[in-house]
Amino acid sequence: MADDDGLVFYTNPMSRGRTVRWLLEEVGRPYRTELLDYGPAMEASAYRAINPMGKVPAIRHRGTVVTEAAAICAYLADAFPEAGLAPPPGDPLRGPYHRWMFFAAGPLEAAVTNKAFGFTVPEGRERTAGYGSYARAMDALETAVSGGPYVAGDRFTAADLYLGSHIGWGLAFGTIEKRPAFERYWERVGARPAALRARAIDDALIAGRQHAPPA
Repeated sequence: MADDDGLVFYTNPMSRGRTVRWLLEEVGRPYRTELLDYGPAMEASAYRAINPMGKVPAIRHRGTVVTEAAAICAYLADAFPEAGLAPPPGDPLRGPYHRWMFFAAGPLEAAVTNKAFGFTVPEGRERTAGYGSYARAMDALETAVSGGPYVAGDRFTAADLYLGSHIGWGLAFGTIEKRPAFERYWERVGARPAALRARAIDDALIAGRQHAPPA
């Protein structure tokens, strides 16, 4: 059954949906989770009607479908302003808020993914790649997390959540350098109660699937 907000969350606990789960826990409103396995479930026509890419996460909120983790985070932060996860329209902090959230979704993720796959931008083609080089992306990331407690002023926002998710994952799996600034930032944002709740929910789902009897 739909909840009062009409908010449905499509995810897999071993996906970028973990970031969106954290955002949902920060919002604190009821939501219904639809778990999808990789493979046929995500490729089925019913789900492809929600996300033609056949991947998670996605949300449906009162008839509106949003895909892509950064877009979902930005959407939910605006849809539930009482959670205080986004500077309001007209606030000058809206600039750095959007800047660093979409830096993470674009240049940072591209740089980290290419490094993980062993791809190096050919010399002289850095501008074509968009992020320049992995080293430049890491330096920009350090700039983002070193200017204050959070990337858009003194208050935690969805941009910190999204950026922090990238940093926490990257530090754990070695795709982001272990610079002191990154570790301090992750310690600060990753210890939030909503982050801990979200990780516990998804980790329990993973454990339950690992121990489930074969069908």
